[in-house]
Amino acid sequence: MKKIQKLLQNDHWIMPFLRQQKSGLFWSIFLSFMTTFAAGALMFVSGFLISRSAQHPENILIIYVPIVLTRAFGIARPVFRYAQRLVSHNWVLRIVSKTRRRLYESVASTAGSIRGRMQTGDILSLLADDLDRLQNLYLRTLFPLGAGIMLYIFVSIGFGVVNWQFMLWWFFILAIILIVIPLLSLKWNYNGVRRQKALQNQLYTEATDAILGLQDWVLSGRQADLVSRQGKVMSELADVKNKGMKFGWWRDFIIQMLVLLLTITTLIWAGNQFANDRDLVNYIAAFTLAIFPLVDSFVGVNQGVSEASFYEDSITRLNQLPVVKKIESAPIPTNTTVKFDKVTFAYDDKTIIDHLDLTIPTGEKIALLGRSGAGKTTILKLLAGDIKPYQGEVTIGGQSVSQLQPKMSELVAVLDQQAYLFDSTILNNVRMGNIHASDEAVAAAIKQAGLQPLIDALPEGYHTQMREAGARFSGGEQQRFALARILLQAAPIVVLDEPTVSLDPKTEHDVLTQIFSVLQDRTIIWVTHHLTGIENVDKVYFLEAGKFVLSGKPSILRDESERFKQLLLMDQY
Repeated sequence: MKKIQKLLQNDHWIMPFLRQQKSGLFWSIFLSFMTTFAAGALMFVSGFLISRSAQHPENILIIYVPIVLTRAFGIARPVFRYAQRLVSHNWVLRIVSKTRRRLYESVASTAGSIRGRMQTGDILSLLADDLDRLQNLYLRTLFPLGAGIMLYIFVSIGFGVVNWQFMLWWFFILAIILIVIPLLSLKWNYNGVRRQKALQNQLYTEATDAILGLQDWVLSGRQADLVSRQGKVMSELADVKNKGMKFGWWRDFIIQMLVLLLTITTLIWAGNQFANDRDLVNYIAAFTLAIFPLVDSFVGVNQGVSEASFYEDSITRLNQLPVVKKIESAPIPTNTTVKFDKVTFAYDDKTIIDHLDLTIPTGEKIALLGRSGAGKTTILKLLAGDIKPYQGEVTIGGQSVSQLQPKMSELVAVLDQQAYLFDSTILNNVRMGNIHASDEAVAAAIKQAGLQPLIDALPEGYHTQMREAGARFSGGEQQRFALARILLQAAPIVVLDEPTVSLDPKTEHDVLTQIFSVLQDRTIIWVTHHLTGIENVDKVYFLEAGKFVLSGKPSILRDESERFKQLLLMDQY
């Protein structure tokens, strides 16, 4: 519980929204309290009416008021219940909608690095489970707890008016039900909940791995091992859940026994308090029956608090995401010269980029070469503004990339190793580059990417479904569709992050020729491991130990640099 309190003290996902929506939160809790109050009042008045009617009143007017009140509270309970559901769910949907938008903005801002920091299971939990957990935090924990506290205070004051000594007894029993048992439940459930979430994440991760690597499992003849492995995790997860359900059953049983004890003692107290007066004797049944509607509220508080452990990991994981701050956008520069001015960057005290200077004039095409881990990807992240340099500055047209973040998609387009194609039509997939583009503009981009013969050969043409991940088309065709997106995006700077690494030599040559042909009027930054198509660039930069150890025009390096000659020779084999 202390850890959750500490998390909420430093939280920037839950508490800010609660502060912003205080009014809706209050009315949701108040209406929840009124629902229970109306139910209790209905039973109280009904008990009084039954007892009073059993005395055979000589005039119907004597019991007319209880009859009216019974009808009034009978109608009030479902009305308050409906209003509470309407207000609370509307409030929660507003909060979750804002939180979900903020989550996607935060994930999008770190899209380039999130896979490196989080396992697949964590990412799926983040996107699929965490916001649902937070929705339950409000509906199953916060609202019942708030209403329970209000009810606790109201009932204590109510009994205090009648008999302060018996109020202490109610105060004590309700404290056990509403405070002691929930805290014990939270403590008992803590390890079980953590184990359940760990198994859930493991199941996500292993299921994803199994699906993506299904062909390898089949080819190795280990399908049975795969099923056994998944079944073991699911069986352990089921055992953990069953233990939690058994504990919940025993907890609710104890609460019911305490309610029974409270009912019996209230019946005895009411008998001693009112039995000697013919007019007051009717309150014996009234006070006793009013207890039962409280039970649902008590159980709801216990269930909500005992589930609080579920929210710990969700809140922690959400708060580890960066806060996306509104940055005042600078105007898009007309001059798109890219400049790295003495830029230094390090991961865990390991310097990746060391006082790097690089200037790429508008329209120039360069190739970045280097071994894996040399820092090529880091340069791209610095350019995109995904990470910030420790020293130095990265600018486009003289403006810092941090100030250009809101406009970055209009400045920089990226064609990477495997652009994702969605299970939708060709038109919709290419239009991802510019959602406002007309069908004619999309068709023109597809034609410019060299795909018109393919489109003409398809029975449904531009409306052909691409299937998931573009499985209907070859690797070269997929990259050409991704190129069509880039053309439609019309960004003046294009980053090629090894776009042909998975293609055969002939297809690679054809795709590269097409890329440099249709992007001839744009700045191109091409990250590559080998030199096929190197003649298409104006300059080559070889990165090593965070610095450029080789740079120049390909034609000059071919004649003057022994190292470049060796690289060309190695690339031929």
